[in-house]
Amino acid sequence: MGDKFSELDPVLNTPVRLAIISMLIKVKQADFNTLMEATETTQGNMSHQLKRLHAEGYISIEKTFKGSYPLTTCSITPKGKKAFEKYVDVIKKYLHL
Repeated sequence: MGDKFSELDPVLNTPVRLAIISMLIKVKQADFNTLMEATETTQGNMSHQLKRLHAEGYISIEKTFKGSYPLTTCSITPKGKKAFEKYVDVIKKYLHL
């Protein structure tokens, strides 16, 4: 793989994390179960991927309750939006779009 691939953000260069950010770009915020269903991943994997995105500052996570059930809501941050836009630009360059 050439130099162009080294420009790809390693945080976003994972299918589930890229899918999460792609979805949050569109909907602004989504809850844990919605993201899990949309990405067709397991609860454990979703939890792990959200922690990584949060640690990098790409998403914010709010934990509340809906009735007596915990509700985790995720939103994209300005840093996450910028990282996604850069990632898309690198892909476009690679594809010569």
